[in-house]
Amino acid sequence: MTQRIIPNIWCDRSAEEAGAFYASVFDDATAVVVARYPSAGLPGFQRSFAGAALTVDVSIRGYRLTLINAGDEFTPTPAISFVVTVDPRDFGGDEHAARGWINRTWTSLGEEGRVLMDIGEYLFSGLYGWVEDRYGVSWHLKLADPAAEPAPPVIPMLMFGGPLQHKAQEAMALYGDLLPPSGPVRQAVYPVTEPPHVTDPITYSEFLLAGQRFAAFDSPVDRDLPFTPGISLQVDCDGQEEIDRLWNALSAVPAAEQCGWLVDRFGVSWQIVPSNMAELMRRPNAYQHLMRMTKLVIADF
Repeated sequence: MTQRIIPNIWCDRSAEEAGAFYASVFDDATAVVVARYPSAGLPGFQRSFAGAALTVDVSIRGYRLTLINAGDEFTPTPAISFVVTVDPRDFGGDEHAARGWINRTWTSLGEEGRVLMDIGEYLFSGLYGWVEDRYGVSWHLKLADPAAEPAPPVIPMLMFGGPLQHKAQEAMALYGDLLPPSGPVRQAVYPVTEPPHVTDPITYSEFLLAGQRFAAFDSPVDRDLPFTPGISLQVDCDGQEEIDRLWNALSAVPAAEQCGWLVDRFGVSWQIVPSNMAELMRRPNAYQHLMRMTKLVIADF
């Protein structure tokens, strides 16, 4: 199945470096510069990027992420993170080898980063840890239950905390209506066993959007880790009609509309783009045309 929703990660002049880092940390991973800034005609705030990498595509076991090479305007937060499920079946059924991979990868991701949940045994996994890497991106490394259905290699996870607590189900319903095939995959309830201890459990849900697996939960801990454009969700659209439909349904912050970017009512950033964006950007003066748009209009490239 084609991956229509591609998480984009905003990097502070470090996209190529970050891509090389992820390609070295994960097995079966690559990083390729797919677009560069024009060498001339950039607005003043971007002139220092002339000819530099604009986007870097990272593939982790076939799952695509895009790194955006830009300034320090935005940074990722743990509100959107990535679950990497490690299945002993991928190691010939050798759980010891799977655990070894998790521990090695955890150590590599954590260099110059910070631990969000210590690696160890939890109710939901025999080995799990949550770490933020040196670029501010959060990863969950999780040992799979070998008796369970195999999970996708990478699952983006949305955390609804602070003022957005108890909004996860509402958000999943909205997104599911807009991006079929969609629907629930599984749901589990876990008590909070780590400090700070709270009474409310965590309700963890996995669901499909455009046929891809996502996860979401309401954080029961009193913390405000907002969604930001530091991690956005790019949707490749089949023509202007679909761009218009998604844009009209999702955009809730007019001031945030620019170059195909929008912010929805939960604060999640989306990029609503045509599936032939690469071809459009090869047209004369395409970058200048792009910079003048809010919603993308294919005929205006």
